[in-house]
Amino acid sequence: MEAGGSVLEIQLDAESFDLPEPAILDWVRGCVRAVSTYLGKFPVARARVQILLADGARGVGNGRSWGEREGRCQVAISKGATVEDLNRDWVLTHEMFHLAFPSVPERNRWSEEGLSTYAEPIARAGVGLVTPEQVWNEMVRDMPKGLPEPGDRGLDLTHTWGRTYWGGALFWLSADVGIRKATENRLGLRDALKAINAAGGNITAQWALPRALEIGDRATGATVLSDLYRKMGPSPFPVDLPGLWQQLGVHRHGDRIAFDDRAPLAAIRVGILGI
Repeated sequence: MEAGGSVLEIQLDAESFDLPEPAILDWVRGCVRAVSTYLGKFPVARARVQILLADGARGVGNGRSWGEREGRCQVAISKGATVEDLNRDWVLTHEMFHLAFPSVPERNRWSEEGLSTYAEPIARAGVGLVTPEQVWNEMVRDMPKGLPEPGDRGLDLTHTWGRTYWGGALFWLSADVGIRKATENRLGLRDALKAINAAGGNITAQWALPRALEIGDRATGATVLSDLYRKMGPSPFPVDLPGLWQQLGVHRHGDRIAFDDRAPLAAIRVGILGI
């Protein structure tokens, strides 16, 4: 499969699934399009995507990514997975975002997992796979899982599930808002990520995290990423999420989201999604 100058090798045993092979490939193609649209291109020149048979799961199961000479993603789907299951899936897009960031030391794993957690729904919204309401609904619901618990230390030092995935996502959300405030909404996190990726920062590269953040800062003309890391990496830096949602004009009522376009940072909320 060719995607924006990149070549993807898709490996699957079509006879293992009830869905026809073209339906599964359409799903892969949609995930590639989401990531490529967000970043301007697919993040690695070559990648291998393995579609495995899930053992006992329904729909789409777990996934993982790793880098050698090329990026690799692996995701499992059930034998009876339907087109609706694949259309609802976020796992493969999440795994493909791992290809877009360098492999960093284990203590910084939150930056890799948090980036995929944060960017995945935004990228899917950018190509019409989910709505803005769904994106912000999930953020308001799930971002509190990343806040420091009593006894927690910084992101580099507390490796619980919540701090790794949602604490990392909270870092990147804060960075996105911070970059947009510093540049009067001209630039955002995706511009920093494009620069990191263009400099060779992808899953096949072993980097120290500060190197990636400094490249992103240079691309945006600000020091938001490095400054935020100095706050959140070593210490349990609190983020005022209720205040942030108020500023962005995001209000959750039960399971429904309402937007306030008169809020101080409403334009930044729109800019983050780019739609």
